[in-house]
Amino acid sequence: MTPLEKLQAMKLPFAELKGVTFIEADRDRVVARMLVRPELCTLNQIVHGGALMAFADSVGAAATVINLPEDAKGTTTLESKTNFISGAKQGATLVAVTTPVHRGRRTQVWQTRIETEDGKLVALVTQTQMVLG
Repeated sequence: MTPLEKLQAMKLPFAELKGVTFIEADRDRVVARMLVRPELCTLNQIVHGGALMAFADSVGAAATVINLPEDAKGTTTLESKTNFISGAKQGATLVAVTTPVHRGRRTQVWQTRIETEDGKLVALVTQTQMVLG
Protein backbone atom coordinates (compact mmCIF):
# COMPACT_ATOMS: atom_id res chain seq x y z
CA MET A 1 0.00 0.00 0.00
CA THR A 2 1.41 3.41 -0.95
CA PRO A 3 1.49 6.24 1.62
CA LEU A 4 -1.36 8.00 -0.23
CA GLU A 5 -3.46 4.83 -0.23
CA LYS A 6 -2.77 4.42 3.50
CA LEU A 7 -4.01 7.96 4.23
CA GLN A 8 -7.05 7.57 2.00
CA ALA A 9 -7.96 4.29 3.73
CA MET A 10 -7.69 5.71 7.26
CA LYS A 11 -10.81 6.88 9.05
CA LEU A 12 -10.01 10.51 9.99
CA PRO A 13 -13.43 11.84 11.13
CA PHE A 14 -12.40 15.46 11.81
CA ALA A 15 -10.50 15.73 8.52
CA GLU A 16 -13.56 14.33 6.74
CA LEU A 17 -15.82 16.82 8.53
CA LYS A 18 -13.66 19.67 7.23
CA GLY A 19 -13.68 18.17 3.73
CA VAL A 20 -9.94 17.45 3.61
CA THR A 21 -8.90 15.33 0.63
CA PHE A 22 -5.38 13.90 0.43
CA ILE A 23 -4.08 14.08 -3.13
CA GLU A 24 -0.36 13.30 -2.81
CA ALA A 25 1.71 11.58 -0.14
CA ASP A 26 5.17 10.22 0.36
CA ARG A 27 7.58 10.30 3.30
CA ASP A 28 8.84 13.79 2.37
CA ARG A 29 5.67 15.58 1.30
CA VAL A 30 1.92 15.38 1.86
CA VAL A 31 -0.53 17.46 -0.17
CA ALA A 32 -4.23 17.92 0.59
CA ARG A 33 -7.13 20.11 -0.53
CA MET A 34 -10.00 21.71 1.33
CA LEU A 35 -12.90 23.70 -0.09
CA VAL A 36 -13.77 26.83 1.90
CA ARG A 37 -17.41 26.06 2.70
CA PRO A 38 -19.78 28.44 4.54
CA GLU A 39 -19.39 26.43 7.77
CA LEU A 40 -15.64 27.14 7.75
CA CYS A 41 -16.03 30.92 7.42
CA THR A 42 -16.35 34.03 9.53
CA LEU A 43 -19.26 36.46 9.11
CA ASN A 44 -17.73 37.98 5.98
CA GLN A 45 -17.41 34.68 4.07
CA ILE A 46 -13.67 34.50 4.73
CA VAL A 47 -12.10 31.27 5.96
CA HIS A 48 -11.85 31.16 9.78
CA GLY A 49 -8.35 31.01 11.24
CA GLY A 50 -9.31 27.97 13.29
CA ALA A 51 -10.30 26.12 10.11
CA LEU A 52 -6.85 26.88 8.66
CA MET A 53 -5.12 25.67 11.81
CA ALA A 54 -7.21 22.50 11.88
CA PHE A 55 -6.51 21.87 8.18
CA ALA A 56 -2.76 22.15 8.73
CA ASP A 57 -2.96 19.98 11.85
CA SER A 58 -4.70 17.18 9.95
CA VAL A 59 -2.14 17.25 7.14
CA GLY A 60 0.86 17.43 9.50
CA ALA A 61 -0.50 14.57 11.59
CA ALA A 62 -1.05 12.52 8.42
CA ALA A 63 2.55 13.15 7.38
CA THR A 64 3.70 11.97 10.80
CA VAL A 65 1.59 8.81 10.55
CA ILE A 66 3.31 7.71 7.35
CA ASN A 67 6.70 8.42 8.98
CA LEU A 68 6.13 6.66 12.31
CA PRO A 69 8.71 4.14 13.50
CA GLU A 70 7.51 0.52 13.29
CA ASP A 71 6.96 0.24 17.06
CA ALA A 72 5.00 3.51 17.44
CA LYS A 73 1.36 3.47 18.51
CA GLY A 74 0.35 6.81 16.99
CA THR A 75 0.92 10.54 17.20
CA THR A 76 -0.49 13.65 18.84
CA THR A 77 0.17 17.34 18.35
CA LEU A 78 2.44 18.92 20.98
CA GLU A 79 2.69 22.44 19.57
CA SER A 80 1.48 24.41 16.58
CA LYS A 81 2.26 27.93 15.42
CA THR A 82 0.37 29.65 12.62
CA ASN A 83 1.24 32.79 10.70
CA PHE A 84 -1.86 34.10 8.93
CA ILE A 85 -0.76 35.86 5.76
CA SER A 86 -3.97 36.54 3.84
CA GLY A 87 -7.60 35.49 3.63
CA ALA A 88 -9.44 33.10 1.36
CA LYS A 89 -13.06 33.60 0.35
CA GLN A 90 -15.86 31.12 0.55
CA GLY A 91 -15.75 28.89 -2.51
CA ALA A 92 -11.95 28.92 -2.77
CA THR A 93 -10.07 25.64 -2.75
CA LEU A 94 -7.08 25.64 -0.44
CA VAL A 95 -4.01 23.47 -0.97
CA ALA A 96 -1.82 22.43 1.97
CA VAL A 97 1.71 21.20 1.32
CA THR A 98 3.49 19.69 4.32
CA THR A 99 7.22 18.98 4.43
CA PRO A 100 9.46 17.73 7.24
CA VAL A 101 11.69 19.97 9.32
CA HIS A 102 12.75 17.19 11.75
CA ARG A 103 11.90 13.49 12.01
CA GLY A 104 13.10 11.94 15.24
CA ARG A 105 12.12 8.88 17.25
CA ARG A 106 10.13 10.94 19.79
CA THR A 107 9.05 14.04 17.89
CA GLN A 108 8.56 15.19 14.34
CA VAL A 109 8.31 18.79 13.17
CA TRP A 110 6.39 19.67 10.00
CA GLN A 111 5.90 22.90 8.09
CA THR A 112 2.68 23.40 6.14
CA ARG A 113 2.07 26.04 3.48
CA ILE A 114 -1.60 26.72 2.84
CA GLU A 115 -2.24 28.47 -0.46
CA THR A 116 -5.16 29.13 -2.75
CA GLU A 117 -5.16 27.12 -5.99
CA ASP A 118 -3.72 30.14 -7.80
CA GLY A 119 -0.72 30.19 -5.43
CA LYS A 120 -1.62 32.99 -2.97
CA LEU A 121 -0.10 32.19 0.43
CA VAL A 122 -2.82 32.13 3.11
CA ALA A 123 -0.99 30.65 6.12
CA LEU A 124 2.30 29.13 7.18
CA VAL A 125 2.11 26.59 10.01
CA THR A 126 4.86 24.83 11.95
CA GLN A 127 3.82 21.99 14.21
CA THR A 128 5.47 19.48 16.48
CA GLN A 129 4.04 15.98 16.66
CA MET A 130 4.87 13.59 19.49
CA VAL A 131 5.42 9.96 18.56
CA LEU A 132 3.38 7.76 20.91
CA GLY A 133 5.13 4.58 22.05
